[in-house]
Amino acid sequence: MRSSTLFRRINRHPAPPRTPRQLIKPRAEVRVPPVDSVVEYGAYVQGRKVDASGIVEALDLVREHNKTSEDVNAFVWVGLHEPAAPEVEWLSEVFGLHPLSVEDAVKAHQRPKVERYGDSLFMVLKTVAYLDHGQLTAASEIIATGEIMVFLGADFVVTVRHGGHCPLTVVRERLEDQPKLLDRGPAGVLHAIADHVVDQYLQVADLMQLELEDVEATVFADVSSRDINRIYQLKREMLEMKRAVTPLLAPLSALPQRRVIPSEMREYFRDVGDHLSRVCEQVESSNELCSSILQAALARSNALANEDMRKISSWVAILAVPTMIAGVYGMNFDFMPETRQPWGYPAVLAVMVTACVLLHRGFRRNGWL
Repeated sequence: MRSSTLFRRINRHPAPPRTPRQLIKPRAEVRVPPVDSVVEYGAYVQGRKVDASGIVEALDLVREHNKTSEDVNAFVWVGLHEPAAPEVEWLSEVFGLHPLSVEDAVKAHQRPKVERYGDSLFMVLKTVAYLDHGQLTAASEIIATGEIMVFLGADFVVTVRHGGHCPLTVVRERLEDQPKLLDRGPAGVLHAIADHVVDQYLQVADLMQLELEDVEATVFADVSSRDINRIYQLKREMLEMKRAVTPLLAPLSALPQRRVIPSEMREYFRDVGDHLSRVCEQVESSNELCSSILQAALARSNALANEDMRKISSWVAILAVPTMIAGVYGMNFDFMPETRQPWGYPAVLAVMVTACVLLHRGFRRNGWL
């Protein structure tokens, strides 16, 4: 009784429960303007870059111009390189980007695609680069891949680049040197970026074709396991490029039918699609050629191995005859042929040599030796 009463008294004033760690709400990340990840930004009015103190100020300037002028192709272009999530979220508030596209831009490693969110487009382009290397080995890396995400609106272009290659500075400088191209608006910038990426595809595809021709020339030489490893590594690199290039064909072909793309720009996107089709055909043919080279190398290697086995088997058969005769005479029986004759030993040796010579000639005639 005393113990139960004491237990009830203790439970009347229980200790305050501890807050579980999982119930503590994490502190929300503060959305901050992009600083370190911004490569360049600018406002473009009538094909000319206009000075602006910041991204928000540039967007206000452009929208004010589009309201008061007949030329509505003024826009803002912001270029980012591997931004953090708070930076992209800040831009999503400024430009009104869709949360799903923002999530894709932050995580990267997306499949090439074109998606429409209201009056804006979100496009993912895979970039490829050819890496300089010495002799091709099983550990060589030939193709490097990255991504470019493009947010396209009526008065803005936001590009997010992942990877250390295929910078867009060259595209921006080329467009700024030709105001007529910039005066096409955001669709003109998207066309220039897609054209630049596809041109990179063509260059890398041509360089990979040279690699294939170099490997093909050595297939019917003395093939070793090292050569097969080189071909297999090249096959893997070709598949990597195929995964980067081929999925873009369908979205880019459907892009001219999008209402967001002006009618005067649709022919330019069709031209880029034609170039991409050529790249896809070249990559597909190179991939098939690489598969054929790998199969030929394996067949050649098996043929060389079979030839070596025939040579070994032939020599084993030749040496088996004197071994058998020597084994018979090594049994030390009293009654054996010609053991008591002075010419018996030379006669046995002559039989061995004659049998070996006849076998050798037979194998040479049949192509085994």
